[in-house]
Amino acid sequence: MGIEIERKFLVKDDRWRSLGVGILYCQGYISSEKGRTVRVRIIGNQGYLTIKGPVSSRVRSEFEYVIPVEDAKEMLETLCDRPFIEKKRHKISLGDLIWEVDEFFGDNQGLILAEVELKDPNQMIEIPDWIAEEVSHDARYFNSNLAKNPYSQWEENKT
Repeated sequence: MGIEIERKFLVKDDRWRSLGVGILYCQGYISSEKGRTVRVRIIGNQGYLTIKGPVSSRVRSEFEYVIPVEDAKEMLETLCDRPFIEKKRHKISLGDLIWEVDEFFGDNQGLILAEVELKDPNQMIEIPDWIAEEVSHDARYFNSNLAKNPYSQWEENKT
């Protein structure tokens, strides 16, 4: 069984930008109910189908499969809810960890999140100085929820 253990943070400034190259992601959700999600994603020229279980103490089951990019495009267009999650992911290697900084576009423009996958839910990590508050337990920041309730529609972001 695949397991995902991650922590998610807001990013406070741009010092991370010179640390990693970004690649475009487009993803949509076939289903995201009762803590279970089925996601279709295109990264560059590759398609993926991912199934995730509910989160409990930063841990959840995750199964990801490579699929033909043409199948992924068809699923995005015919099976996935709108809006899609559009982002550029920058992978940054620091010590023995890979930080993934997601710069969102479209309906989530203005949101930048950093996440790090762990081997153990209690693993100690050194937080880079460009990281702000942790939002791991705030479900609004889950990509599946950002697709339903985009960042641009949050009351505190309306001015």
